[in-house]
Amino acid sequence: QVQLVESGGGLVQAGGSLRLSCAASGRTFSTYVMGWFRQAVGKEREFLSYVDGPSSSTYYADSVKGRFTISRDNAKNTLYLQMNSLKSEDTAVYYCAAGFWQSGDSNKYLYWGQGTQVTVSS
Repeated sequence: QVQLVESGGGLVQAGGSLRLSCAASGRTFSTYVMGWFRQAVGKEREFLSYVDGPSSSTYYADSVKGRFTISRDNAKNTLYLQMNSLKSEDTAVYYCAAGFWQSGDSNKYLYWGQGTQVTVSS
């Protein structure tokens, strides 16, 4: 069992940056694939990126490639999402998730955080 808690959301102007964190409980954080998703009002949950546990290989959705960077610190049981060049369309609730498959399918993730709101003003 893993408990996930996101932080770092807030209000930022377009073009600005934010770094989200996701703190995980448990002793097996390093074994999980960790992902970031977001959900805007009236839209379906959207995959953003994942990072593998053992290899730390990463994958990004086209919508955020080159602007967002996922990383993890297994010693601190923490996942990060550095978001640069933010746009108004990045406004959403951002979620971290843990699973065992390298996938952009939210159904493959077993554990989810409660989400953190990111609002980008234009």
